[in-house]
Amino acid sequence: MILKNVARPLTAAALLATLALTACSAPEAVSAPSSAAATSAPASATPSPSKASGPYGDFPTAAEACAKISEQATGATLLPLSAAQGKTAELEQSKAELSRTAERVPDSLKADFANLAKVAVAGVSDQAVFSSGKLQAAMAPVTGWLAANCT
Repeated sequence: MILKNVARPLTAAALLATLALTACSAPEAVSAPSSAAATSAPASATPSPSKASGPYGDFPTAAEACAKISEQATGATLLPLSAAQGKTAELEQSKAELSRTAERVPDSLKADFANLAKVAVAGVSDQAVFSSGKLQAAMAPVTGWLAANCT
């Protein structure tokens, strides 16, 4: 019974992960023209949440932004897997990285990515987040941003 309850959300998470990865399958094509613009703008070597107002937030290039945002969105959908496997340290590390990424995303994505992070973390202890469609709804604007900016 427990295995069936875990399998459904994990299947949904795998589907969402695939969606997120496909949305950002070609960031290099976008990054070539953007690289010149990114290098002419002042960029700090260390990420700073207050500097996330550029077109790619606190990421120096489109390729880096697309890769990290896609990776973290996918990882957010897999948080319950770490929890189900009892990997507490890995789970906490994933949550921290998700939070750091939320601080670095572009301003236009900040609220949506923060919501995705919040919903995904809630899904660790409440499997209804997956079965009710809350995670899919939270993922939609992030996937939309990836599709619009990373293809």
